[in-house]
Amino acid sequence: MERARKVANRAILKRLVNESKQSRNGEMSSRSPVSYTPSRYVSSLSPFGSKNHSRSDSLGAKNVSNNVGFGVGSQIRSISVEALKSSDTFPRRHNSATPEEQTNMAESCGFDSLDALIDATVPKAIRIDSMKFPKFDGGLTESQMIEHMKDLESKNKIFKSFIGMGYYNTHVPPVILRNIMENPAWYTQYTPYQAEISQGRLESLLNFQTMITDLTGLPMSNASLLDEGTAAAEAMAMCNNIVKGKKKTFIIANNCHPQTIDICKTRADGFDLKVITADLKDIDYSSGDVCGVLVQYPGTEGEILDYGEFVKNAHAQGVKVVMATDLLALIMLKPPGELGADIVVGSAQRFGVPMGYGGPHAAFLATSQEYKRMMPGRIIGVSVDSSGKPALRMAMQTREQHIRRDKATSNICTAQALLANMAAMYAVYHGPEGLKTIAQRVHGLAGAFAVGLKKLGNIEVQGLPFFDTVKVTCADAHAIADAAYKSEINLRVVDAKTITVSFDETTTLDDLDKLFKVFAGGKPVSFTAASLAPEVENAIPSGLLRQSSYLTHQIFNMYHTEHELLRYLHKLQSKDLSLCHSMIPLGSCTMKLNATTEMMPVTWPGFTDIHPFAPSEQAQGYQQRVNFKSSVY
Repeated sequence: MERARKVANRAILKRLVNESKQSRNGEMSSRSPVSYTPSRYVSSLSPFGSKNHSRSDSLGAKNVSNNVGFGVGSQIRSISVEALKSSDTFPRRHNSATPEEQTNMAESCGFDSLDALIDATVPKAIRIDSMKFPKFDGGLTESQMIEHMKDLESKNKIFKSFIGMGYYNTHVPPVILRNIMENPAWYTQYTPYQAEISQGRLESLLNFQTMITDLTGLPMSNASLLDEGTAAAEAMAMCNNIVKGKKKTFIIANNCHPQTIDICKTRADGFDLKVITADLKDIDYSSGDVCGVLVQYPGTEGEILDYGEFVKNAHAQGVKVVMATDLLALIMLKPPGELGADIVVGSAQRFGVPMGYGGPHAAFLATSQEYKRMMPGRIIGVSVDSSGKPALRMAMQTREQHIRRDKATSNICTAQALLANMAAMYAVYHGPEGLKTIAQRVHGLAGAFAVGLKKLGNIEVQGLPFFDTVKVTCADAHAIADAAYKSEINLRVVDAKTITVSFDETTTLDDLDKLFKVFAGGKPVSFTAASLAPEVENAIPSGLLRQSSYLTHQIFNMYHTEHELLRYLHKLQSKDLSLCHSMIPLGSCTMKLNATTEMMPVTWPGFTDIHPFAPSEQAQGYQQRVNFKSSVY
């Protein structure tokens, strides 16, 4: 790693020395503007691009006949329209090769210009005459881009979300937001293919895997997947592979999130699998053709069920059990591994990653050692370096598509490294006790809401245990949802008489009081959320309460103040080669092409705090952006 940094620094120093020499030689050789070569650091649009040019203009001003005078006796040369346009254009800031350098490179390939190279490369049969975009044809400058994104953000409306369904508001610790999400030393390098220049990221991803194995109660985890739905689809493919494709039916319980069910159905076609959706009590394995079953824990409507007997029954029929779960819930619930689940999937979104209108987010997949070679995605392993010291590397990466092609264990992109790093550091920052405090508080808020609804009357709260989501039966669900909408609150309407309300770490007592007013239907509310606290009890059965320890490794028990985590993050980033040091040879195609101007809006609240199932009229900025992309592509 140190050698790579030294080589990069020497190359940069050599380039700067050469440029300095060329600049001095150019000043001594001629005063003529003809000899001027535009610098990559000065706008090529401006006619005042160099000292030489300016000096020669001033010396030769008396001989210029086409000057435009400003004032009596003054003579200065005319200014072109191009010179008056904004100079903060994308190309000159992000394409470092000058026109002369581009020509030289093209000539090295045997062509007079870059256009000639492209003309010889791209077949005429696939070309189009032109691409015209009414507003963007000229390209936006960086400042125009920021203004445009601010305009789009202003068209999004941020309502308080209680929709749930696997997406929750979260507090992103500022130390993580600023030093990972907004830090090019973390986001420009991505997949750690080359271990010798990736030890920092590898350690962070190992933290992610440790977090997942501890919370799920299973010994093996990958280093993230795309989202919960695709993770469930990957688990479905694993079940098919475990039985070598001999059983072609996969059952999904109807208490799973709707989007997960839809994704599994879509992906099943590619595996020639039959997907059946059924109520838990109606699931039947008698056909002998079932390879696996997927259940949700807690369910999409909030219910917590004891799957112990369900899992035993499935195993007795030779059926593998996939359990989709919630990491924050597992702080309080018995881990799926202890219930006998074979594969556990879910999303790490609520661990410090904003909703972002649906993603991207880091998903996870955990399983037993028995199925490790069938797992999708990347696995970080502990090894030793050439000196015999402990080191990290990507293990079993030959299973990926770019190497094994059709025999790969996954046929989609298999990681969200940056977001997995954020989720891992969220766990490092809070530690086991901090996460327990958050989980208990969220559960307590849900409990206080249930107690308050019972006091209001005319509303039935589900009798099943819950963690963060309360299911409510009422006379008119749509009327309540409309009243909530007027208070800038989003609820989930399940059917005409059913609503669910999901709570998260951003929920406050004031939010509960607003909800009580909504559900009271205009009647006065005689209590406050704070007054209900003494009446709130734990809603989780003792048999399903977590007893096992988690996050016991020292890494989760050391960095609980901002300055401590800041130092840890910088310690890790100093071990990696990123765009901050040089070009990156492998594993960065996703992020290194993004300009800072393009990255800035990613963390603006108007884009980050919208639930993917919020009404479309609240996301007009997103809709406009998507519609433009659709018209382009």
